[in-house]
Amino acid sequence: MGPVLAGVLQLIALIAALALAYIPLGTYMARVYSSDKHLRVEKWIYKGIGADPNTEMRWPAYLRGVLAFSAVGVLFLYLLQRIQGILPGSLGFSSVNPAQSFNTAASFVTNTNWQSYYGEQTMGHVVQTAGLAVQNFVSAAVGIAVAVALVRGFARSRTGELGNFWADLVRGVIRILLPLSVVAALVLVACGAIQNFSGIHEVGQFMGGHQQWNGGAVASQEAIKEVGTNGGGYFNANSAHPFENPTPFTNLFEIFLLLVIPFALTRTFGVMVGSIKQGYAILATMATIWVGFVALMMWTEFAHHGAALQAAGGAMEGKEQRIGVGASSIFAVSTTLTSTGAVDSFHSSFTGLGGGITILGMQLGEIAPGGTGSGLYGMLIMAVIAVFIAGLMVGRTPEYLGKKIGTREMKLAACYILITPALVLIFAAASMALPTPPHSMLNSGAHGFSEVLYAFTSAANNNGSAFAGLNANTDWFNTMTGLAMVLGRFLPMVFVLALAGSLAEQKPVPVTAGTLRTEKPLFTGLLVGAILIITGLTYFPALALGPLAEGLAS
Repeated sequence: MGPVLAGVLQLIALIAALALAYIPLGTYMARVYSSDKHLRVEKWIYKGIGADPNTEMRWPAYLRGVLAFSAVGVLFLYLLQRIQGILPGSLGFSSVNPAQSFNTAASFVTNTNWQSYYGEQTMGHVVQTAGLAVQNFVSAAVGIAVAVALVRGFARSRTGELGNFWADLVRGVIRILLPLSVVAALVLVACGAIQNFSGIHEVGQFMGGHQQWNGGAVASQEAIKEVGTNGGGYFNANSAHPFENPTPFTNLFEIFLLLVIPFALTRTFGVMVGSIKQGYAILATMATIWVGFVALMMWTEFAHHGAALQAAGGAMEGKEQRIGVGASSIFAVSTTLTSTGAVDSFHSSFTGLGGGITILGMQLGEIAPGGTGSGLYGMLIMAVIAVFIAGLMVGRTPEYLGKKIGTREMKLAACYILITPALVLIFAAASMALPTPPHSMLNSGAHGFSEVLYAFTSAANNNGSAFAGLNANTDWFNTMTGLAMVLGRFLPMVFVLALAGSLAEQKPVPVTAGTLRTEKPLFTGLLVGAILIITGLTYFPALALGPLAEGLAS
């Protein structure tokens, strides 16, 4: 079997598995967030944190819950790293320095999971499990909670109430993320991923020195890393490491895990707003972009330009031989389109155009299918904008799901789509203009600029992957990427929840002959076009200086 056919067959198998999980998982999540009953363990948690899960919240109160909970998470994780040296199970690692502690705390609380350190040489068992793994769960649950609040804004009328943040958070962890992660971890252990709390062991000689590896609760963290679209790996090599990703099957399984919730949430959306077809329209938009990017990535990485690539069967630099070009291409596209950030190959070693595809995937706004929750609310914002564009074309007041899209709604949507590009371009420009930050670039020219552009695109869009050539473990990059992560996570949430509150207060608009049918393929095409055009107009100059220049020159 040739490598191209193998890649295509893996893609088909992945699509089939996602299709099988779509209806049951999406419907189940809708029931979770629509139920008025609480599990016993959930009641214990509510009592412990002093929350009343039956109290409805308007959007300012819901936002305060999100921000307060996340701020406590940043502080706790920062302090945990700073005292690591005196903690049991630290494996002899010292406390993490302040700049890197801030960066890592901001990274994991914002569901970015950017890592400017070698995981197996920096973090002990307590920080990994009680700190990073916990945030993998709760940061993902926060994203789903905000998405559900926006869906309630569309579904409800004549009320500003969006549910209860604490109930949504706890249910997301207890009823969705935890069960899925337990099953996924068992599969990974059965396939060879490690799960222990062992210390550091010498495993042999390597280039004249001793090679050492430490154990850890790798399979359990790998499971929530993918299920929660987190991305932070136990080891520096991330999902290219055989302890995290032992076989081609686990590689495909991990891609399935990182895609299954974001895609299934479109079903949840359809069920909660009372129109399954609306969910299918959003699903079709996400799937069209994802499949298109995978096909484009495979084409660039399998293109045989030169004897070396012909002999290898594709661009094998930076890719695992046991995984291959096809599976690496699927993983790279899926991880950069879902805000996961996990990698089974080094994106910096992809062809110039291939690396550009990973950057563009993040610059779309992590919406195809995006992160757990963030992908759905990002796509719904783009749907609001597409409806507005359609309304301008025909001279009608735009409506979406029975809600008028007026001046207030468009201002909030516009702020949402502008904030992340502004962060990316301003921070990247400052890093290139100042004298010291460019010293972190391993390469000069277009590829060196791509390293910096990728870093801030990844940080502000809460992805977490990186071009490996950039030394991001400096005070500048630790601080600036940390700020980009925090601002890129929580400022958009402000606009999302404000929009949700505005929509929930409206009364439904009756459907007429002139109402745009947003469940039809025509709207899906309009939405795909709006996403690509808006992204292209925003980022084309930066892409032209980096990956496009490199790709056209090679």
